[in-house]
Amino acid sequence: MSGPIWSFGDRILDCGERTLIMGIVNCTPDSFSDGGMNMDPEIAVASAMQMLADGADILDVGGESTRPGSDPVSVDEELRRVLPVIEWLAREVPDVPLSVDTMKAEVAHAALANGACIVNDVTAGRDPAMFATVAEARAGIVLMHMLGEPKTMQDEPAYRDVVGQVHSYLKERTRAAVAAGVPAEAVVIDPGIGFGKTLEHNLAVLRAVGSFFDIGRPVLVGPSRKRFIGALLDAEVGERLGGTAGAVAWLAAEGCHIVRVHDVREMAQAVKVVDAIKGGSA
Repeated sequence: MSGPIWSFGDRILDCGERTLIMGIVNCTPDSFSDGGMNMDPEIAVASAMQMLADGADILDVGGESTRPGSDPVSVDEELRRVLPVIEWLAREVPDVPLSVDTMKAEVAHAALANGACIVNDVTAGRDPAMFATVAEARAGIVLMHMLGEPKTMQDEPAYRDVVGQVHSYLKERTRAAVAAGVPAEAVVIDPGIGFGKTLEHNLAVLRAVGSFFDIGRPVLVGPSRKRFIGALLDAEVGERLGGTAGAVAWLAAEGCHIVRVHDVREMAQAVKVVDAIKGGSA
């Protein structure tokens, strides 16, 4: 294998051979780009299956919006949204790694017991029970940087050195996860584009994405349809496909290991071309 390995349970993902695609399955009424589209579990599963056909390697199922200004939802409501989809997908495509996008250990525990094998935590384990939950399930975890919380994270975010501070935070949270019993090889890090960051902060982090590799874990980035693309292009959410492709191509060229996207078909094509140019598998 040619790069960093993401290993958890009985799964081993080579994150260096090519750029991996994580498809976003939002089971929420208020997500910033596709809220309400996948509230019916049957529709959500059909959407997820299409993502797999289009080239997704991992599916990320979420039941609580983390868009700027969003309000939290209860554990029960989040579980009502995600569990039927995770259970259905686990039956239909048991070989596909399923991720639950949650910051709540209680939701993570139920999702992992019903077919998920990864927790994508935008708070990097702020819930005191999260790391123990992941360790007990022998699951993978994505640790993301977010300044503050979704409700207030875009209220004048400020840093002395955004790249340095995000790097230090992700390094510390990786150490904390390992200290709590999560194997280092089960951890992926995410610098959190759009989570408590201005346009210039986001561009600085993207420009320096390679600086996070020395933490020693695969790097995942989610630029898809984000507000910074809209600001650069003066484009509404539905008009950000080209801008997203530009960001994804940049990330693939810089060696980012996993990209989290809505438009799987187009982004899978983009990274396949970039990976081939880089000398990866064509």
